[in-house]
Amino acid sequence: MPRRSDATRAAILAAARERFAADGFERATIRAIAAEARIDPSMVMRYYGNKEGLFAAAAEFHLHLPDLGEAPPAEVGERLVGHFLHRWEQDDTLVALLRAAVTQESAVDRIRAIFAEQVGPVAARHAPDPAEAPARAGLVATQMLGFALCRYVLRLQPVVALDKAEAAAWLAPTIQRYLTATVNSDASAADRP
Repeated sequence: MPRRSDATRAAILAAARERFAADGFERATIRAIAAEARIDPSMVMRYYGNKEGLFAAAAEFHLHLPDLGEAPPAEVGERLVGHFLHRWEQDDTLVALLRAAVTQESAVDRIRAIFAEQVGPVAARHAPDPAEAPARAGLVATQMLGFALCRYVLRLQPVVALDKAEAAAWLAPTIQRYLTATVNSDASAADRP
């Protein structure tokens, strides 16, 4: 049987995710979060200590990446982008993290961990050289986080106006290349001025 404290914690975390996503870390307040959760602010402090502790708990995020093991190699980028677009639109937690990362080192650390721990293994599985997985996961992050920043935080109209299929059509080839293309660093170095 669930305890009452579990329900209270869940309500606090749900309210915190909404406030952090809508207001960002700096403007979100314990009072506003408590009001949204319909509890006394002292309860938030009791369970999470301070706003940073609450943010750390609210920022736990799992990408729930699809199993791409059976995917044809040429479709990995398309499937991954489709999944990311779906996750961004279904859960405000990653948007809250992205907003907070502008001013909060703990948010930056969390985003780094998400991409290293969750995208890194995907990159290692599909890369021609698994040793390149960290760089490849980082490059995937540049595209997905950059797109999310422009679409969901900055709300740049040309990017917001893209439907999911159009967005995927633009992003998937780049993600595919980052995950599976062979990189010839010797040729790249020779081409530099």
